[in-house]
This record gives sequence, structure tokens and C-alpha cells, in this order.
Amino acid sequence: MTDNPLPPAQSLARRTILKGASVGLGAGLVSAFPAQAQSTGAGIAQPREGAIWSAEYWAKKGEVALNLWRKRIGAPTPGETALPVLFLVHGSSNSARSSYDLIASSVEDLKAAIPVVARETGQAKMHFYGTSSGAIRAGAFAQVEPARVDRLVLVAFTYKGTAAPEIGRRQQQIEFYRNNNRRKRDAVMIRSIFTRDGFASSYDMAVPEAIIAVELKFGDQVPTGTYLDMAANLPLVDPKKVLSPVLMIRGVHDGNSTAEDLLDFFQQLPNGDRQFVILPHTAHSPGYSNNRHLLWYTTRNFLAAPASVASG
Repeated sequence: MTDNPLPPAQSLARRTILKGASVGLGAGLVSAFPAQAQSTGAGIAQPREGAIWSAEYWAKKGEVALNLWRKRIGAPTPGETALPVLFLVHGSSNSARSSYDLIASSVEDLKAAIPVVARETGQAKMHFYGTSSGAIRAGAFAQVEPARVDRLVLVAFTYKGTAAPEIGRRQQQIEFYRNNNRRKRDAVMIRSIFTRDGFASSYDMAVPEAIIAVELKFGDQVPTGTYLDMAANLPLVDPKKVLSPVLMIRGVHDGNSTAEDLLDFFQQLPNGDRQFVILPHTAHSPGYSNNRHLLWYTTRNFLAAPASVASG
């Protein structure tokens, strides 16, 4: 995420605390996928080679400034064929720099960001990848803006949170979340993301230390809204309203959900183009895990899949 020049206001009400919120946009991650894969069954192309190009953009949601960043292999050139876009939606504990709060506000953030993405990339419809509470945001966006979503990847998603240990812990803090706009994201909390599921061995513990070293200079608090939503307001996504193809990925030891809860969601999805994957030896954060290569392999195959052929 890029540095944000709009500092978070500690005393602001929740409705204005998103003043400098950030939304992640990634085009480079799927630049190797053939643009025609979904329509012609072209299959998976070989990865493109070249220098990574990046740019930063701003969108507006009323008075709220939304920061977006973009990466791809090679700079855009005039007249080129538009590449597929993968829109990355992060979770709520990613940075003390201003970030997502309530899920409903996050969906409005995404709505405001999409016209900028479409203008800059030439793609009005794009893939979405959400992880942790970012998966809830991506799913909630997909149910209200189905025409914008091509293929949807939900990683470390939470549906109802039934019997999930981490959701149970958050439910014990509901009153704190209701009465405080911000919560701690200090060194202890960051380390707990990697240890709370009881399988710290699924990570290289140098990863949280690196995050601590880089991020705590920006502060040690983040908005509480997402934790409040996950403690008191689940479910936030109706699977029957998610019309796109969906890939759901869960670490087998993820304490933010149970396989039974997620399969309940999965079985209600109306699109037959859907996959449910459980990653072995993995907890809540597959992207940081020792098995992240399995996450990327599964995701890439899903995003680059050829279109299905309708029968009779």
C-alpha cells in the first residue's frame, strides 16, 4: 500500500474516519493471463517477462479520498489490447495508515474506485481477489455490482462465523468495538495473527517481525468497524446474490471460519463454475504462509480457466 498524505484523525466519528482510506488495485498479477481465456478457452499462457511498472491513483467518495495503486509487467502502451485486471481487496489489520472500517462503507469505497480502474485499464469488468475481511468486502461488492465482477476469489473468508474460535473471541469484545472507533494493532497484535490459530509453524516468523519493523512507524491503531461487523453483524454476504464464478480458499487451520460454515455458503452459490479448496498446513493468512505457492497456483489456474461450454 502506498503512503497516504491524509493522516488518520483519532477523534473522528466512524462515518468520517475513512478520510484517507486505501484500496488496493493490482493489474500486474494477471497480466500473464490471456485476455481471451474466458471467451475462447485458450488456456493458460506463459508468464510475461519484463520490468514491473506501477502507478498511483486517487478516487473520490464525496469528501473521502481513496488511494489506489496499480502494478503490471511493462508500462501501458497506446493502442494495446486491454489486459485482464485483478482487483485486490485487503483486510482490516494491514496498516495503521488509514484503512477500511465498516464493511458497508468499504463497498461504497469499491464502487467509487471502479470508474478510475475502468478508465485507466480499459476494462469495465474485472476479477476480484479478497483475503480475510477483504474477502467479505469483495463478496459484498459482487452481490450489489454483479456486472463489474468477472471471477471472484475469496481467501480466508468468513460467512456466519459459526463455531469459529477467532470470531468467538471478537464477540466477547463487541461493546468495546461499539464504543471505540479504533483498536490496537501493535507488535503483540501483529504477532497474534500468526499464532492465534495454534499453528505458528505454518509461517516463517520473520514475516511478522518484518511487518512490525515497517508498519509500526505509522502508528499502532486501526479502525474497529470491521471487527464490530464480524462480531455482531454476520452474515454480510448473501451467497444467492453472488452471480460470478467463485473460488473459495481456506487454510485447514483457519480460526476465522469452519469448513462447515464455508461449505454452507459454497453450496448456495448459484453459478456452477465454483471451486472450494482447503490448503494443508495453513492457517488464516495463506499469502504469508509457507504454503503460499499453493495459494498462487490455485488462484492462477482459476483466473485463467477457459470458459465452460453450455450444454443443450
